[in-house]
Amino acid sequence: MWKDAILDLLFPPHCVVCRRLGSWLCQACQDKIELIVPPLCLRCGLPLKGAAGPLRSWVVCMHCQGRTTELDGLLAYAFHTDPLRQIIHEFKYRDLQSLARPLGQMMAQGWRVLAPSEWEVDVIVPVPLHPTRQRQRGYNQAALLARELGVHIQRPVVEDVLVRSRPTVPQVELSFQERMANIQGAFQCNDSALAGQRVLLVDDVCTTGATLEAAGAALRRGKVAAIWGYTLARAKPE
Repeated sequence: MWKDAILDLLFPPHCVVCRRLGSWLCQACQDKIELIVPPLCLRCGLPLKGAAGPLRSWVVCMHCQGRTTELDGLLAYAFHTDPLRQIIHEFKYRDLQSLARPLGQMMAQGWRVLAPSEWEVDVIVPVPLHPTRQRQRGYNQAALLARELGVHIQRPVVEDVLVRSRPTVPQVELSFQERMANIQGAFQCNDSALAGQRVLLVDDVCTTGATLEAAGAALRRGKVAAIWGYTLARAKPE
């Protein structure tokens, strides 16, 4: 857009990690991001220990076998380690919405590599913020990523059906049990517009999966056919 071009002239973009002029995220810093690579457990999205070789259809780790979840599967582009952790912080809390474009493009690249053929998606749904939080921040980072991803994988983005019906405290400092209690019942589906649809639920970071599970539960009540979770980053196991 012409406004972006003018802003770039007045305030030349520089990499948020290394400060190099030219773009908000340079290629050298992108190359340092710790990618998640197959083979993966397609239930929790984590690499399979001791496994090697290409991704093979449905593979579920020992931890996930027999475990119930609202999601049919979960994937993430990279681990939530530096420099990606720093990049996401700038994106969410420093109003650097311009980062949505390169980050969404990276998610699209990752989706083409990681997503198995069984994951047929009809619509993309970003995890919503509560209206109060969105007014404070000015935007929903998950929605920005979802829109960019939708352009590249050619799927519509639906933002008005899944809503955050009550405010919650930030999840960052909470334990797993506290996260689950904090987020339980925080989402709802406004109507049945997504009934029968196969949904790709998108967020920026997955730590314990509590937020995605709660959002997935609301989508299930909306009678969706399938829910695949996909995030830009995923907490790295200790």
